[in-house]
Amino acid sequence: MSARFRPWIRSILTSMRLIANPLLVLAGLCATAGMTCRNAQGQPPSEFDVFEKGIDDIHTALRSGRVTCHGIVEQYLRRIEAYNHQGPALNAVQTVNGRAIAEADRLDAIATGSGPAGPLHCIPVLVKDQFATNDMKTTFGSAVFKDFVPQNDAAVVAKLRAAGAIIIGKATMGEFASGYAGSVSGPIRNAFDPRRHASGSSGGTGAGIAANFATVGIGEDTGGSIRGPAAAGGLVGLRPTLPLVSRYGMMPSKPSYDTAGPIARTAKDAALVMDVIAGYDARDPVTAYAVGHIPGSFAANLTRSGLKGVRIGVIRQPLSTTTDPTSQDYKNIRTVIEQALREIEALGGHIVGDIVIPDAANRVARANAGNVFESETAINAYLAQQVNAPVRTLRDILLTGKVLPSRAKEMMEVVGHSVDEPAYGKIQRLTESTRQLVLGIMADRQLDVLVYASGDHSP
Repeated sequence: MSARFRPWIRSILTSMRLIANPLLVLAGLCATAGMTCRNAQGQPPSEFDVFEKGIDDIHTALRSGRVTCHGIVEQYLRRIEAYNHQGPALNAVQTVNGRAIAEADRLDAIATGSGPAGPLHCIPVLVKDQFATNDMKTTFGSAVFKDFVPQNDAAVVAKLRAAGAIIIGKATMGEFASGYAGSVSGPIRNAFDPRRHASGSSGGTGAGIAANFATVGIGEDTGGSIRGPAAAGGLVGLRPTLPLVSRYGMMPSKPSYDTAGPIARTAKDAALVMDVIAGYDARDPVTAYAVGHIPGSFAANLTRSGLKGVRIGVIRQPLSTTTDPTSQDYKNIRTVIEQALREIEALGGHIVGDIVIPDAANRVARANAGNVFESETAINAYLAQQVNAPVRTLRDILLTGKVLPSRAKEMMEVVGHSVDEPAYGKIQRLTESTRQLVLGIMADRQLDVLVYASGDHSP
């Protein structure tokens, strides 16, 4: 592309969402020059544009013949090429699947012969690089694992593939599931404004979906790592109840908190992904708790009248000890939340009133800061299962000297701790007492749900 167009495109990307689709830009340039642009197969560009499209949109276009799976994947790959390391350099994709086009061609052949391969037929998915893939590098955001290719797929990855999805790439992540930067890749940038971060640690998934690098994404949430990136990217992020989704093949952080879930543009897309990834897995025994409690379909339960009669409590108090209620961005967020509440009421939800959780911010801070007991044992156990891993223990990781200094400092704090320590029991009691406190308030007020801001400050 001519250098004279780059400042114009960059100014749009910096001030707004990534609205400049490279295919549309290319078509405009070709029209100006009096040419007809063609793709790698010598065909004119598809009339179907993947920008801001959901699962149903793509399936409708495939059924109508407006586009092929090859064409869908090709468009997303062009967006990644244009915006991931160039232009705004979002750094949302760690590794692109070199077999994505071949996989799309295979799915096109299947569809021609026998119909769709599954409920997520030809849906490009961006998976956080915390989940093992047996055909792509899995780095966990760290230079220590920059060349590591696991021997087995994570459970979530295997289920997505079985449903016909295409893993278009691995999303950049905060190193070992914390923050929004890693030693293997650097910082992840926000798709709305690359001068801001995308939250973490599933920031690559969030920024990638916001930038239309894939239709949907998979993140992991220990202490906000799905919810934060979704909020920062204007997306729907679902942290599922922990037993719903298998963590097999996912590098752990704190197993009593870790869970995996979708990041998508709509609640419908998130529900369709949950329909695929939820379920019992003997390799992650905690999923046994969910047996008998998973609906036949999450997506089928979505209705326009779903909020009618639902009793909603609103938490307006800060949930972080570092919140500054006098700041302008805090006030801006409250404005957005209040508008969302008005929309909820318009859809039939009943706002019961303000709910105050006694000592909430301190409870959250104590639980997060104090839980240093699970990580080392869990990480060591995970690495022991990876026969070709470059290191065998958490201590080995730290001794390489490759981890970002800020992240290495955090990780050193967990070394030598275990769940057998009496202090771990205090954390568990704090967690349970908070759970009982919240459920008691909900029971007393007859609440179905609590609403609160994902964060009190903007990225």
